Amino acid sequence: MKVIETRLPGVLIIEPKVFGDARGFFLETFHQQRYANYGVPGNGLEFVQDNHSRSRKGVLRGLHFQLENAQGKLVSAGTGAVFDVAADVNPDSDTFGQWVGVELNEENHRQLWIPPGYAHGFCVLSDVADFQYKCTALYDPASDAGVAWNDPDLAIDWPIDRPLLSEKDKSLPTLKHATRDRLPR
Repeated sequence: MKVIETRLPGVLIIEPKVFGDARGFFLETFHQQRYANYGVPGNGLEFVQDNHSRSRKGVLRGLHFQLENAQGKLVSAGTGAVFDVAADVNPDSDTFGQWVGVELNEENHRQLWIPPGYAHGFCVLSDVADFQYKCTALYDPASDAGVAWNDPDLAIDWPIDRPLLSEKDKSLPTLKHATRDRLPR
């Protein structure tokens, strides 16, 4: 397994070792001891919920986070391709306003580890994508929050111009319009 550090502290790109032949392939998507060597999930956290979503081309989900019970997420695309983003929206952070984006797809088998406290989102590049999340906290609707996908202060270089958004994602505030108590610490 290869682990690549990013400019955001703790955010890691993980390239699992893939064993393939004419029959197909095999890879470990999580191995507690091996991943723990890189701090995943780290800080006494453990994975408590797995999620699976399917989206069609052009769908953008995000940028989401939880204020309480912040979730660390190990994400990957089982089928198709997505452009996945982690953004630092903590105003007390040295990397506030910075983001990391990486393509996750069924060919490269890459994963992205996003520690608790970062905003997360992705857009679908293929006709359909199945996206998996291993989370370190249970989903808490009362704590759900986010910032606008197209926030000019984040200036994320999304590879699509007119994404398909949920009503919730259409109404997320920009960083300038989010009150400090609605951003992670």
